[in-house]
Amino acid sequence: MAEVNNGNQNLMGAVTYLLGPVTGILFLITEKKNSYIRYHAMQSTVVFGAIVLLYLVLGIIPILGWLLALILSPIITLVSFILWLMLMWKAYSGEKYKLPYFGELAEKQLAKLK
Repeated sequence: MAEVNNGNQNLMGAVTYLLGPVTGILFLITEKKNSYIRYHAMQSTVVFGAIVLLYLVLGIIPILGWLLALILSPIITLVSFILWLMLMWKAYSGEKYKLPYFGELAEKQLAKLK
């Protein structure tokens, strides 16, 4: 990717959250230099990848998982949506916001990729 200025960097940081792990992985593959964009891409991949995995696990576990999914899905969906909006806003505002646990995990995974 071409060199980006701060305005573009913030926009690209927000876009890494747009489609969750899909855009996160896409930006991790394409952006090699900008640490701000790479951080948000990794955090997007880790956070929303975990949410997708949670839905998959609940869907696979017979009866108990299905009941839990039925009860928890609206809550998980609402929290995920609010989190998605907040993370995009923080990235667009230029803030390298670190979620508890997931922010540290994202940084550790980025360090392994160097």
